[in-house]
Amino acid sequence: MDFNSQQNFDHKQQANIGILLTNLGTPDAPTKQSVRAYLKEFLWDPRVVEEPRWKWWLILNGIILNIRPSRSAQAYQKVWTEEGSPLLTIGKKQRDKLHLALSETLGDTIHVELAMRYGNPSIKHGLEALREKNCRKIIVLPLYPQYSATTTASTFDAISDVLQTWRRIPELQMIDAYHDHPAYINALSDSIRSYWQEHGEPDRLMMSFHGIPERYFKSGDPYPCHCRKTTRLVREQLGLDEEKAQIAFQSRFGREPWIQPYADETLVEWAKSGTANVDVVCPGFAADCLETIEEVGMENRDYFLEAGGRQYRYIPALNDNDAHIDALVQIIVEKSGLKTED
Repeated sequence: MDFNSQQNFDHKQQANIGILLTNLGTPDAPTKQSVRAYLKEFLWDPRVVEEPRWKWWLILNGIILNIRPSRSAQAYQKVWTEEGSPLLTIGKKQRDKLHLALSETLGDTIHVELAMRYGNPSIKHGLEALREKNCRKIIVLPLYPQYSATTTASTFDAISDVLQTWRRIPELQMIDAYHDHPAYINALSDSIRSYWQEHGEPDRLMMSFHGIPERYFKSGDPYPCHCRKTTRLVREQLGLDEEKAQIAFQSRFGREPWIQPYADETLVEWAKSGTANVDVVCPGFAADCLETIEEVGMENRDYFLEAGGRQYRYIPALNDNDAHIDALVQIIVEKSGLKTED
């Protein structure tokens, strides 16, 4: 193997610390062609779809990639802005604000890069950018508060694939979850509380998370447990009972059972049973994206209103608000053991 080496490397360079902030990803454009390329990379990941490769290859290439890109492109067109993909736009703001906050806390040896597990900027691009800044220690923070093999572990797989080609491997630390970190719970709870102070409280609050197949959970994935703990901690912070604030799971795919309760079915049940006003928040998403804006904010809203509900509101993700950035700083510093400047 030819190892990927740095050109004109200076051994006297100051050693720096890099933070690789990662998220799921986005197509480059809201077009059928770009969406198809993105979905092909995403859905071919064996962490995402645990099926025999030969069988899944036939389904993916023979059916899904011939049908889904057109429909998904139309959905992306609904949420695309002049700046581009919401997820990428917000991610860049998070990167810049986090860099500024960490620099104030830890000094100018800190560098932050943003990378996406699928699409651009890639994991390889983010790691190479940190290497160019001579980051001898790299801390990876996947922006998935709740661990799942489908997201967090897949990110670590991609990082390992890149580092296998490097001559000098940096000291590496991977933060695998922060679903119960007090700073994250506080930021999330304060966001909901602030929204209600401005708009009023609903009859019910749904805390909706992306789902996974039930068999993944039965095989050892702790994701549903992490989601339920986040829900319980936020509920306690806000002083809500289980009737007022409930968990649900969205975005199921395929015919096999996924973890329940399902968000869309629950919203219909609530509306039919007389619940008039509902707020939905998605604690598993650090940044708003297609799923939160289009599926949760639009599609699920239609289910609720068509079933008889009167008012449906989506509470935005934490995105780049200051409390979220402060929480991420605390999580990075505490979990990495980095020392703050006096």
